[in-house]
Amino acid sequence: MNKTVIKSELIHKEYILNEHPSGLKILLYPMKGFSSNYAIFGTKYGSVDNAYLNEKGETVDLPEGIAHFLEHKLFESEDGDAFTKYAKTGAYSNAYTSFDRTCYLFSCSNRFYDNLKILLDFVRSPYFTEATVNKEQGIIGQEIRMYDDMPNWRVLFNMLEGMFHNHPVRIDIAGTIDSIAKITHNTLYDCYNRFYDLSNMFIVLAGDFNTDEVLDFIYKNLKLPENPQGNTKSVMPEEPKEVKENLVSCNLDVAKPLFCLGFKEDNVAETPKEMKLVSMEILLKMLAGSASDLYRELLEKSLINEEFSFEYFNGRSFALPFFEGESDNPKEVMNLILNKTEEYKNGKFDEKLFEAIRRELYGRGICRFDTAESVCSMLTDATVLGYDIFKYFECLAKVTPEDVKSLLSIFEREKAVLSIVNPIKKGEA
Repeated sequence: MNKTVIKSELIHKEYILNEHPSGLKILLYPMKGFSSNYAIFGTKYGSVDNAYLNEKGETVDLPEGIAHFLEHKLFESEDGDAFTKYAKTGAYSNAYTSFDRTCYLFSCSNRFYDNLKILLDFVRSPYFTEATVNKEQGIIGQEIRMYDDMPNWRVLFNMLEGMFHNHPVRIDIAGTIDSIAKITHNTLYDCYNRFYDLSNMFIVLAGDFNTDEVLDFIYKNLKLPENPQGNTKSVMPEEPKEVKENLVSCNLDVAKPLFCLGFKEDNVAETPKEMKLVSMEILLKMLAGSASDLYRELLEKSLINEEFSFEYFNGRSFALPFFEGESDNPKEVMNLILNKTEEYKNGKFDEKLFEAIRRELYGRGICRFDTAESVCSMLTDATVLGYDIFKYFECLAKVTPEDVKSLLSIFEREKAVLSIVNPIKKGEA
């Protein structure tokens, strides 16, 4: 079996990449002397993948929330629940569905191969029946209702709904009560066979193990499909450049207004690349990080509190920076953020702050190689988004102020969407 050693001379790190004959990518990061191992078995299939091209070239629409539904059901099999099996080995296990991926994982300090066997078995052994699907519809329905009433969840999705006209990132990951009611065991099998094709999947492992032994174990225990369908192509609808709504608001049971301010990017690349990621991370910290003038001003004016945060939210077919927090005057927060970007555009760019943040991100990035979990997370992000984790560090080493300034055009008032969750007024409850 082939083994490619991916090295970084810059940060003196390396990992092993193996491509199984099925197309499955296996990434191994040995950590000699570490007491715990971490594993992820994932697929590049998430909530935005709700339409695909069939063999005739026709677009087939899927029920919203089906990727999340499938994740829930995959833990069940004819010979028992995977969580029960992990409880016997003492491993921690979990799974998650996001907008562009579904991942199944475990961490353990012993019985590594027993736990890896469980992971390989249940992810490759779908078992769906009409009865179990009907039961799960009720369980996920309760989850959807719960999230509908969660202010922090609602303020984010209201922003996404205001930003996008058609892109499925605007749809809640779990779907809706009506959409999950359309899911059957047959649609689950169809989605599994298409999007859980091994050519669309990856395994990431980090910990103290012998790479040859791990690869040999995976090759011997990986269940192969009888009739592989190949990687099914998702279909994304056309999305206008303009935002749908600049302001979205609702009332929920909160003590203080919540806000989420996002900026829509034009011509988002299919896979955000290393320099773009590095430059945006630096720019956001320069604009609103704890060392910025803007952050201090917002605090001094009592416009934000410790709940304030920001993120570069990006996936295989979407990307946008956003800021969120609590504020009695979210519109003023938006105005001050836009004012600061205008200052940068007009030449008032703090190069000393740029350099301090660049060094901070570089140091923090290196520290992420200290735990098996963070290593797996980094390699998973790189695999799903299509970039080189080591090239990311090369970009951090050579990024310039001009690279960062080039992203300022994203921060325009007409591209902004402000979502606000206001407290319920007396008498409205």
